[in-house]
Amino acid sequence: MDLKRVVITGMGALTPVGLTVESYWDALLRGDSGAGPITRFDAEKFKTRFACELKGFDILNYLPRKEAQRMDPCAQYAMVATMEALQDSGLDMEVVDKNRVGVILGTGVGGFTSMMETANVFVENNRNPRFSPYLLLKVLADMVSGYISLRYGFRGPNYVTTSACASAGNAIGDAMHLLQLGKADVIVTGGTEAAVVEGAVGGFNSMHALSVRNEDPQHASRPFDVDRDGFVIGEGAGILILETLDHALARDARIYGELCGVGMSADAYNATAPDPHGAGAVMSMRLSLQDAGIHPDEIDYVNMHGTSTMLGDIAECAALQEVFGSHVSQMVLNSTKSMTGHLLGAGPAVESIAILMSMRDGVVHPTINLDHLDPKIPQDWNFAAHGPVQCAINAAISNSFGFGGHNVTLLYKRYQQ
Repeated sequence: MDLKRVVITGMGALTPVGLTVESYWDALLRGDSGAGPITRFDAEKFKTRFACELKGFDILNYLPRKEAQRMDPCAQYAMVATMEALQDSGLDMEVVDKNRVGVILGTGVGGFTSMMETANVFVENNRNPRFSPYLLLKVLADMVSGYISLRYGFRGPNYVTTSACASAGNAIGDAMHLLQLGKADVIVTGGTEAAVVEGAVGGFNSMHALSVRNEDPQHASRPFDVDRDGFVIGEGAGILILETLDHALARDARIYGELCGVGMSADAYNATAPDPHGAGAVMSMRLSLQDAGIHPDEIDYVNMHGTSTMLGDIAECAALQEVFGSHVSQMVLNSTKSMTGHLLGAGPAVESIAILMSMRDGVVHPTINLDHLDPKIPQDWNFAAHGPVQCAINAAISNSFGFGGHNVTLLYKRYQQ
């Protein structure tokens, strides 16, 4: 079957280290940490009292109050990042066929903030319960894509994928497949998450998944370091505008790169722990290479899942060794989460943006806080631990793995006619 080529023509980012793509990218190159004390709620009694929150963000700078109040922060973040991505893409809303524009986004927990706020109010005043008529519209995850469709009149494929921390990866992969098949011309895709709330922090604490380095939060996210003690929860959104190549060329769009391959798999091992040999990750990486028709030795850079958990980091490294063999030492590896924290379902999207910016500028951002590489990991691997690495990136992959054993690998290439 003659599949259409798919390219990226616009990007939007809302992250703990920058509220636009360019500010996000500049912060990554500087090695800024987005971690700090939690301000969303009183975390004094929690084991973990810090997170990677958005800083200086005010939704009223982007949306009217009445419109913003109807949305959970999860949907707000997606909307703001979409606004930037569409502007960046140069799509002419008066000309584009909106019947051929879709919205496919990923989120791990959806409107968790609104549900948590409502539950707190109910507990305090359950003798006279009151519920907002917008509660379900705030909580339902599908409204993340629904509100964007409503705002812009996009009538193409519209839905939300949920696969924990791989959610945006599944959304981007689905968008690619639909474009390849000619089901749409343009798809707004990516992910969003607003999970810095009591339920998420408390729940992850009970699973011993979060770092408890409360006295030094900026050094708490330390993927692959021997002294890591868990991940740092983050929030935000990343949006990509995907188009068929024909559509992009017809309107003379700027092209950031080409999405060439997607691999999806399941560990079928454990609800929270990864397969220790990385079997599912091996499968997703190999499937992405096969999908793109690329040999493993052609990959220059891997943006790793790299959450800073004891089991996850080692399992991913074992998978890389299995897939790439000795070529791993020739690649550049890094973890965006060392700075942004773990944006859960939005992670694959903001990390894809980092890859595309690396292709644009010929530089890979550092992995911060990697002071002493875990001795279980080959010591000759290049994690960009000492600062940005200058190198041409022609092909790169992004790994994302989620609770439930979900694995997604996205493969990007420099665009060539």
